[in-house]
Amino acid sequence: MAEYVWRGGAPKEFFADVDMRSKAMVLSKVPKDIKELRVWNYDGSSTGQAPGHDSEVLLDPVAIYRDPFRRGNNIMVLAACRKLKGGPDIDTYYECAKVMDGAKSSVPWFGIEQEYTLYRADEKTPLGFPENGLPKPQGPYYCGSGAGVAIGRQIAEEHAEACLYAGITISGINGEVMPGQWEYQVGPCEGISSGNELWMSRYILTRICEKHGVSVTFDPKPQSGDWNGTGCHTNYSTEPMRQPGGLKAIHAAIEKLGKKHMEHINAYGEGNERRLTGNHETAAIDKFSFGVGNRGASIRIPSQADKEGCGYLEDRRPASNMDPYIVTKMLVQTTVLDK
Repeated sequence: MAEYVWRGGAPKEFFADVDMRSKAMVLSKVPKDIKELRVWNYDGSSTGQAPGHDSEVLLDPVAIYRDPFRRGNNIMVLAACRKLKGGPDIDTYYECAKVMDGAKSSVPWFGIEQEYTLYRADEKTPLGFPENGLPKPQGPYYCGSGAGVAIGRQIAEEHAEACLYAGITISGINGEVMPGQWEYQVGPCEGISSGNELWMSRYILTRICEKHGVSVTFDPKPQSGDWNGTGCHTNYSTEPMRQPGGLKAIHAAIEKLGKKHMEHINAYGEGNERRLTGNHETAAIDKFSFGVGNRGASIRIPSQADKEGCGYLEDRRPASNMDPYIVTKMLVQTTVLDK
């Protein structure tokens, strides 16, 4: 079986806020190449992506992964969505692929840190929060251990194992600052594969949560008050940045990013203004800043990169619900293709 996975267009008030859809096709043989998979279709009027009188949306296979749920010869197929009759693209995949192809000589690498928050099935109460009142304050939860601290570890561990089985470049997991809040990292990935792998990892996470009867949200500020928000910090480098003396290229890229700060902010995730307040390890949304080892800056240069004179930069602005196709495309467009 091949589970085709794509992104729907549910209203923003929909709790999951990253709308993953899928359906399965029975195959007569295991495909050796993605070109052997057929372009499929679905009813876009039922996913908020097309009107009823012109509802057919096509699914272009773009990446194959092993299926960690069915196992065996079964696969999952990440697909991009498009309308048969043309018109504006309804999937950001295509524009991202064009930019990555245009900048392939720069060999852009990405490492994305996806934070998320687990909720009870009622979609109202974060795991670890009592039905009334608040849990003990932030402090023991980040990278913590113990039943009252590492809340949801079973899901985080199972998700990591499923991603590894699928062939996703997951490189780590850790508990985050708020109860029920976790993070995993995908990368390093080159070019378009970064967005592909992050989207499929999100789908796998929703399936793991479904199995355990809990909900997951990628909302950038899932709990108001003195609680950390959830981001999707994006580590980025080009080949010149990774070469000896690459710190100069890193600073040049940061200068370009500063000039287009609000353009990036406006595309870095819905509701991000609730997270980027200048508190809780964030920079203020309306002020661009950078610094070495500074987690309160818009862009962080890792201390090791500064010491070695080469490496990468971390864009700390993207929200947890950001579209990785948009964020990775904009980073490359601004720092490599724009003159």
